[in-house]
Amino acid sequence: MFGQILQGINVMKDILTELEDRRNDARLGGGQKRIDAQHGRGKLTARERIELLLDEGSFEEFDMFVSHRCTDFGMEKQKLSGDGVVTGWGTINGRMVYVFSQDFTVFGGSLSETHAQKICKIMDMAIQNGAPVIGINDSGGARIQEGVASLAGYAEVFQRNIMASGVVPQISVIMGPCAGGAVYSPAMTDFIFMVKDTSYMFVTGPDVVKTVTNEVVTAEELGGASTHTRKSSVADGAFENDVEALAEVRRLVDFLPLNNREKPPVRPFFDSPERVETSLDTLIPDNPNTPYDMKELISKVADEGDFYEIQEDFAKNIITGFIRLEGQTVGVVANQPMILAGCLDIDSSRKAARFVRFCDCFEIPILTFVDVPGFLPGTSQEYGGVIKHGAKLLFAYGEATVPKVTVITRKAYGGAYDVMASKHLRGDFNYAWPTAEIAVMGAKGATEIIHRSDLGDAEKIAQHTQDYEDRFANPFVAAERGFIDEVIMPQSTRRRVSRAFASLRNKQLKNPWKKHDNIPL
Repeated sequence: MFGQILQGINVMKDILTELEDRRNDARLGGGQKRIDAQHGRGKLTARERIELLLDEGSFEEFDMFVSHRCTDFGMEKQKLSGDGVVTGWGTINGRMVYVFSQDFTVFGGSLSETHAQKICKIMDMAIQNGAPVIGINDSGGARIQEGVASLAGYAEVFQRNIMASGVVPQISVIMGPCAGGAVYSPAMTDFIFMVKDTSYMFVTGPDVVKTVTNEVVTAEELGGASTHTRKSSVADGAFENDVEALAEVRRLVDFLPLNNREKPPVRPFFDSPERVETSLDTLIPDNPNTPYDMKELISKVADEGDFYEIQEDFAKNIITGFIRLEGQTVGVVANQPMILAGCLDIDSSRKAARFVRFCDCFEIPILTFVDVPGFLPGTSQEYGGVIKHGAKLLFAYGEATVPKVTVITRKAYGGAYDVMASKHLRGDFNYAWPTAEIAVMGAKGATEIIHRSDLGDAEKIAQHTQDYEDRFANPFVAAERGFIDEVIMPQSTRRRVSRAFASLRNKQLKNPWKKHDNIPL
């Protein structure tokens, strides 16, 4: 009897030893040599990235022992546990997230049928359980040996991205190559972050570009972090290394709700909502054509001056990002007079429209600071379709049902006044500073049209211009009509905006039933 018990214990020990051995093999991915090569490129491994991203000890892995099923090209002799992607769930500051991290040490992180199934499984669970999905991309693309099966795998992932859109936040972190069909999954997520010098995204690589168009271009120039954050707007931010990128993702997740049925998290705050900022009374220069930095206003309104900017390096004439007011997340859209005088153009309209739609998806209130002299004129803008792109922002604000508070600091001219969260687009609170100028256009242009017959008389034109400014270069005509709810002192902006959002916490507004809208694309 005792011998049987002893034998049973030994069998169990063998089983546990085998389990631990299998786990250790899986954790090694493609082996120590390839891990060293990954480190040599200045990159972390898939598992190291997850450890940095998630709270310590919180990661629960799925499908550690899954391997591919391919038998062509001798692949049956090369089976590695995990099949090039680590998947599971964990927490970020105690809040649940799902994560997948592609392992470049296993077949170059290439996507196979089973690799895709692992990603699809956690995306399905994220939708079902209402938690964000964070994808860490480091992959050579489709696994060529599997042919159409790997392409089918990509399409399965794409379908999950579509189903998850607007249901749970989706964040992509590009930490290596991401090419061909692989780029379309990140492109459908809410935020894309890249790492400078070690990550790139493109549909066709430099060799194909050279063959087809005779252009000679490096991978970095074609699809590096600088290209996608400054020129294409594909990526929302670029960071120096893996560690910084993952820390910033943790910070972003703290601003976001877990899903579209929950409110964003409320954090403790140590900044009085009643705080007065007297320096804001002198923020607007005496000369209406002199620029000032709108970011100063944003940081002085925010709790503890904390502003998380999105797409900082693209379309700098408009600012988008997150702040907190009384510990609650608020999305900010603001014209930036320092760049193009704060004009709206194609790029800034697209950037702001996407951000507004994200906020509306996830019940994040929207604060808009307005100083806009109009839309940028020119043939390149008209030929590029500024009409439709500007309509995207107009449409986004108009369909949004979240609380919307708008503050006009200086210029709000023409159609751009309407577009920037005006009262007519169901703005809840529309404030103006005493320095606000709400009119169809600037005084000089308006005078030259109205008093065309006096153009030869400089003295008369100057008097007409002054008369126009006295009548319209202020917020009171709009306030008389109820388009502006209140003219407020700049120093009290934080208090007034905080109180406005506090009063809107139980706002309920529904759009007419529709299958979906048809935003001008």
